[in-house]
Amino acid sequence: MKILYGVQATGNGHITRSRVMCQKLRDAGHDVHVIFSGRDEEDLWDVDSFHPYEVFRGLTFATDRGRIKYLRTAKNAKVVKLFRDVYKYQPDGIDLVITDFEPVTAYIAKIHGIKSLGIGHQYAFSYDIPLYGQNPATQMIMKIFGPADLKMGLHWHHFDQPILPPIIPKLESGEVVDNKIMVYLPFENQDDAVELLMPFKDFQFHVYTDLIEPKEVGHISVRALSRDQFLKDLVTCKGVISNAGFELPSEALSIGKKILVKPLKGQMEQMSNMEAMRQLGWGMGVDILTRDVIEAWLNRDYIEAVQYPDVAESITEWIGKGEWSQDSLQKLADSVWGSFPVPEV
Repeated sequence: MKILYGVQATGNGHITRSRVMCQKLRDAGHDVHVIFSGRDEEDLWDVDSFHPYEVFRGLTFATDRGRIKYLRTAKNAKVVKLFRDVYKYQPDGIDLVITDFEPVTAYIAKIHGIKSLGIGHQYAFSYDIPLYGQNPATQMIMKIFGPADLKMGLHWHHFDQPILPPIIPKLESGEVVDNKIMVYLPFENQDDAVELLMPFKDFQFHVYTDLIEPKEVGHISVRALSRDQFLKDLVTCKGVISNAGFELPSEALSIGKKILVKPLKGQMEQMSNMEAMRQLGWGMGVDILTRDVIEAWLNRDYIEAVQYPDVAESITEWIGKGEWSQDSLQKLADSVWGSFPVPEV
């Protein structure tokens, strides 16, 4: 098939799982063309494997010091340009549009009458899963931002819904360093984060950021984003402190890292991820990071790894069969969750 694949590039998690899916689809013989939106092209990194691709402005959220700024978001939104890009695009011969909560491809499919499949964590919110911070505005955003004919949601647990486990890249093994902690808080002020970690001198913190220059501050290493080094530190650390996105905690769960998440304030998805983590008992979630919170978490035991299967392979096989319906999606979900031992909640 000829597939148009949309990747919301605001967060690196969308890029990570879409990289896995695009490679699987191409390995299966499909012709995949990618559209990124939500980030300027010069700010994209480690995306060479996606070629051929295009970059559009799309839509994204403005943030400051760990919270969404809704007025700035509305001011920066270029809705007219979004739909101008959508109407100008000529989807010649496209058999299927797949969108990872990416609006340009989602509306290309809708306007041109092409079958669309939404694959991503946000589509899990179409089902009955743990929610926190929901209001009419967030409900509307979830509904109209990246619409799809069929919604294939991803989450850490099935919650008795037709959703699938996370799509996780293959991670290499490494020797774990007991006092090594990885920190990724892209929506927080990085100087504030470093100051919070200063008292815990018995630990080595590796803080990843794309906002300031790399530096060493005693027992704290502030590093520029690099996918290879990021993954090396992930597999060798004891635990992860991060915002409450989806992909990094998924990777951490899959290799048994203890997790502390702090959601982006006002972002329903991240707040709900924190609530899900609490309900599952697989990590610790807080609204505000304090030294007392970090100290308590550092003294907690690590968790057992959740051995998720190769979800991308199962989805690729399902897509190839062409039986794209809610009933077949339910059967796929039942099959995947039944293929490995799901930890008790």
